[in-house]
Amino acid sequence: MPFKSCCIYSTGALSMLLLILGIALALSTVFPRILDSVVKKEIVLKNGTDAFEAWENPPAPIYMQFYFFNLTNPLEVLDGDRPAVVEIGPYTYREYRPMEQVNFQDNGTKVTAVNTKTYIFQRDMSRGPETDLIRTVNIPAMTVMQKFKDEAFIANLISSYMKATGVGLFSTHTVGELLWGYEDSLLKSLKTFKPELDDVFGLFYKNNASNDGEYVFFTGQQDYKDFTRVDTWNGESSLSWWTSDECNMINGTNGASFHPVINKKEKLYMFSSDLCRSLYAEYVEDVRVKEIPGYRFVPPSEVFANLTVNPANEGFCVPAGNCLGSGVLNVSPCKQGAPIIMSSPHFYQADEKFVEGVFGMRPNKEYHQTTIDIHPLTGFILQAAKRLQVNVFVEQLSTFSQTGKVPTVVFPVVYLNESVVIDDTSARKLHVIAVEQNVVENIPYMLIGVGLLLGVIFMFLMCQQKVPESTAAERQPLLSS
Repeated sequence: MPFKSCCIYSTGALSMLLLILGIALALSTVFPRILDSVVKKEIVLKNGTDAFEAWENPPAPIYMQFYFFNLTNPLEVLDGDRPAVVEIGPYTYREYRPMEQVNFQDNGTKVTAVNTKTYIFQRDMSRGPETDLIRTVNIPAMTVMQKFKDEAFIANLISSYMKATGVGLFSTHTVGELLWGYEDSLLKSLKTFKPELDDVFGLFYKNNASNDGEYVFFTGQQDYKDFTRVDTWNGESSLSWWTSDECNMINGTNGASFHPVINKKEKLYMFSSDLCRSLYAEYVEDVRVKEIPGYRFVPPSEVFANLTVNPANEGFCVPAGNCLGSGVLNVSPCKQGAPIIMSSPHFYQADEKFVEGVFGMRPNKEYHQTTIDIHPLTGFILQAAKRLQVNVFVEQLSTFSQTGKVPTVVFPVVYLNESVVIDDTSARKLHVIAVEQNVVENIPYMLIGVGLLLGVIFMFLMCQQKVPESTAAERQPLLSS
């Protein structure tokens, strides 16, 4: 066989081989599986790894924004009108949250740590100074009144003291006082009879430069899906505030990190000590953050739905059987009995009665939904915004004239937006990984492309090799002569 023909047929054979190989590799997804396997082994909480360093001391700046609801019609509310509030904010703090007291256990399969959080006020990113005044419900007074509403003698004593000292259902304090604490006169007077009582109140009192307890995390060494999953919190593997075992479960991570190789069909579980419960988020759409592809996960409305919508939430009705409605969570059992109700900002995705109960509520998905944008291969958070609202359950109490004719209402006090966007250094690293992932996953299609190209070349060469008969006949006399 002439050398030229041999080359032509070799090109055709190579074309077929590359096409078959490329299609087989594409159907078997072998390259993506190899890549996933490598990532699963590398992303483990272990000294010296990028994953451990990012977990121990998050490189991206985290900001906590507070938006207060200033009450504009206190006298009318005491006469039975619905509250009218005006949103004031943000008051922004830079949040530092390193893991401290880190100690590996069980041959590196678990690690203990406390997550100390420190907040530094950012005046240039805030509406005003921490000395801005906010008028809102008097939470210590409401808590005390709720606690003693059924004990007539004590209630009358407390009510008389409140009248004498001018303590009412509403009060005015600075932003700094409401957040980080102030000495409350009513609590101070009660401390005379109960020395163990703390006379300082603040929504986040003792939360600055402190932690929420000791966590034991899985490192992901044995199973990649266990990466940073919480094993125990404060020495307990479950909670005790709710009325069902399912609601008392501690599931998932602490929300600051997630396992690698995430798919669109799974639920991402996380435990929030702020909410005193576990919850989950589901995939909703693809996103791009700093040119890095990611998946957006959000908690669905079913997470905070009433038991009529989601029967699994029955255990969150406290006391047992007392369900307020969808979109709100009574956390008083884990807040020392204070009538604190948690929700999304402006009662987003809550029952309409909560929105209509307060003039000034304007729920908006873009501004009030909690979102987590994740790089699916590594599990690194690209962007996130945790949005929660602190409310107080307010109602008329016959034993306390201070409540007047106030309507029963879930009164909004403040909502927070804890947000983070991946830093540029980490983004560059992830961008390189994304490019490498794209190349590796497209190798089969590259082989198919080369195979098709060689196939075209093969067909062209075959056509060139065939000489037309008419041309051959014309050349024959010349050859004879």
